[in-house]
Amino acid sequence: MSRIFGTKFSAVYPLYVAKVERKGRTQTELDQVIMWLTGFDDTTLRRHSEGETTFEQFFAEAPMNPSASLITGVVCGIRVETIEDPLMQKIRYLDKLVDELAKGRPMGKVLRAPAVTSAA
Repeated sequence: MSRIFGTKFSAVYPLYVAKVERKGRTQTELDQVIMWLTGFDDTTLRRHSEGETTFEQFFAEAPMNPSASLITGVVCGIRVETIEDPLMQKIRYLDKLVDELAKGRPMGKVLRAPAVTSAA
């Protein structure tokens, strides 16, 4: 079992906040991304970000957005779409979204909003 599974979400959440704020994004935007991925509301996210919940418990409780499978790319040298362990994949999905937010991607792209096409 990976060490991150037993790490408290509340220990990592401030690091996510610091990372996105260093790059000019906001905690509100970060929370929006986390809520999109997990399906949590603001109250539930607050409980986890201030409590004793481990990553394993955090994702066990999360209904998860069905569009999470649209998240692709590389985190820590590993393609997220090829990660076999479901829990590790969810953690890496979150890492990928935080990275994209910090890199300045538009929120619609981070949240995998469908592209708007115009009718000819």
